[in-house]
Amino acid sequence: MSFDLNTIRAAAERIAPYIVETPMIRLPGLDRYLGCEVYGKAECMQVTGAFKYRGVMSKVLSLSKEELARGVVAASSGNHGKALSYAAKMLGIPALIVIPYGTPAVKVEAIRSLGAEIVQCEAVDRFDVAARICEERGAVMIPPYNDEFVMAGQGTAGLEIVKQKPDLDAVVVPVSGGGLISGIATAVKGLAPRIKVIGAEPAVLPRYTASLAAGEPTAVPPSRTVADALVSNRPGPLCFPFVAKNVDRFVTVDEEWIPKAQKMLLLEGKIAAEASSAIGMAAVLQGKLSFEPQQKVCFVISGGGVGAEQLAKILTEE
Repeated sequence: MSFDLNTIRAAAERIAPYIVETPMIRLPGLDRYLGCEVYGKAECMQVTGAFKYRGVMSKVLSLSKEELARGVVAASSGNHGKALSYAAKMLGIPALIVIPYGTPAVKVEAIRSLGAEIVQCEAVDRFDVAARICEERGAVMIPPYNDEFVMAGQGTAGLEIVKQKPDLDAVVVPVSGGGLISGIATAVKGLAPRIKVIGAEPAVLPRYTASLAAGEPTAVPPSRTVADALVSNRPGPLCFPFVAKNVDRFVTVDEEWIPKAQKMLLLEGKIAAEASSAIGMAAVLQGKLSFEPQQKVCFVISGGGVGAEQLAKILTEE
């Protein structure tokens, strides 16, 4: 299939009965911290609590009945696995999720509670493990990002962003393998080319910064990050050309700034979200990004997978 604005519009029609249009929330309490007019695209309020449900439903609804009956498998750091587990339970098909060690317990338990089988391994091995299981069982792999149906599903958030706030100046997107930013950037640039699209990734995993410098998808050394939903160490090869074409800029964010932004989002923005969701705001706090006071900036709040223990830790840390 080709991938463009029309592909994303088709995905929007396909998944409309299953997803919710998440709100674009004005967050005036954050203006003085981030130096601009702040908006949040609240994907933490999506079905299953993260943007991943969009891509999962786009892909699953493209499968035949025979493929669905064989079951589905995914490699996931949490949110993708939860979304697929929910979809599988709704459709009455078996699901197995390969999860990296170190994934927060709140995400693991959410997947388990939906009835999916769980296998854990090192993050760098998760796709190989998932591929082996698919081969052994004849199941269908549902990629977390490197798939055009998935990318199109994630891109539906971009359609909503432009519809909800067409006069934005910029959209800042958390980045891992690239499914979300490739979809959002393709949608935003297709509808409103003047809006800047900026990617934010952990400094310990600068896979897009390195890849864009090299001109091709390039792996960086695996590393743990507090932004546990952003653990891919290499861009998706299908995602990369659309990111290179449509994203205006990338910034890397040091670890210590991410929990600070997460705490700010909770206390001043009144939104409980996972650390990965706050990485774009962390980039501003660190000084990697800056905006003018009159500029309207949307930060994609990609997921809400945060538990009570994590919140307590955030609130007690300086």
